[in-house]
Amino acid sequence: MKIRVPAVLLVALAFSGCANTPDEEGWRSSQKKEFLEILKEDRYASICEHQPLYKKVKQTENSRLMSKLLVEYTENLANGCIDLKKFREVQAAKKKRKIESHYDLYLQKVDSTQILAQIKAGQTIENILKPYIPATDQFPKLLKAYHAVKDKERVTPEQLYTIRLNIERTKIMRPDLGEDYALVNIPEFKVRIRKGEETVLKSAVIVGQKNLQTPVFAEPMQYITLNPQWGVPDSIARNEIIPHVLKDPAYLARNNMVIRRDYNLNSKNVALNDVNLAAYRGGRGAVPFKFIEKPSERNVLGRIKFIFPNSHAVYMHDTQAKSLFQRKVRTFSHGCVRVEKPNEMLIYIASNFTNETPESIMKKYESLKTHHISLKKRMMVHTAYMTSYVDQNGTVLMFNDIYGFDRDQVLNF
Repeated sequence: MKIRVPAVLLVALAFSGCANTPDEEGWRSSQKKEFLEILKEDRYASICEHQPLYKKVKQTENSRLMSKLLVEYTENLANGCIDLKKFREVQAAKKKRKIESHYDLYLQKVDSTQILAQIKAGQTIENILKPYIPATDQFPKLLKAYHAVKDKERVTPEQLYTIRLNIERTKIMRPDLGEDYALVNIPEFKVRIRKGEETVLKSAVIVGQKNLQTPVFAEPMQYITLNPQWGVPDSIARNEIIPHVLKDPAYLARNNMVIRRDYNLNSKNVALNDVNLAAYRGGRGAVPFKFIEKPSERNVLGRIKFIFPNSHAVYMHDTQAKSLFQRKVRTFSHGCVRVEKPNEMLIYIASNFTNETPESIMKKYESLKTHHISLKKRMMVHTAYMTSYVDQNGTVLMFNDIYGFDRDQVLNF
């Protein structure tokens, strides 16, 4: 007995089979449709300089061109649309002008062969792009804000460009953001302790001077130092401490400082008469003896240091100069980050990331002796440069470009 299948059903079955059949480049119609939808709204702000290619893909749906655009789109999502070659040249020029400016770029490798294999394996476009989406919640928040305000009359082209530039900055942040992390937003002069998407603590900060900038980078916090000594960096010794001592030999005693051959406070004392201070005044380079300010309630670093070892030799710390927090623009440090509420940060981090209790940590704090407390749980520290930032209420905050990165980082459009 023969069964007659309605023609309409045959067409539907054939269409269903074609939808899941890859073409010569490995693309399925469902993948093409998904990618075109992503491109139409530029969901991840990553078409950038590839608008001409996008127009061809939109017109022709050519699979080979679509493969090329997917790789380029992924590259821009992973590593941003800032002209990094020009930016590196600008940074090198600053160095020649003796401006300390460091902006670490966390670039991801995009393997075109892998992406094309994923297409042929039938993976969704969202699944292919997912590993390269910035981890910080500022990425989707800034994207949402950008699309919400770009057609409003009150928003200037400069403001719109700034928001877009900061979207790109989230792409070059270190990708392993961490569930628990500290985010220092340099132009905002603020640090936030974050747990997931929640801000659990917030404090004003002081950052580096315009010629001694706080670097942009990320590293995990490893330990806290209570009642620290201050090992004076050679650059500060040459240009600040030595000139003071040459004018006034009592300067060291008055500032609770001693001289040693290295930064070990317990090593042999070096007498002032045994070193040729004048030979090391000004300039750059290593100094064969070290100035150390001993721990005290008046120590320039205050009573607390939060250490996240890095190549820039910067950290967060307490400060004696509390009055500077009343200033609107707080670019006063040599690159380190001074925290207005170090004790609150100490109690929170000690209670949640070390084996200490609030009582035990404060006992060590009050001892005026140096203690090093290791973190037992991972906590990242990210110093970021966000001149636009979306707060927890969804408000777009805009900040002054204190180091000139808005000018120095040019978008590829």
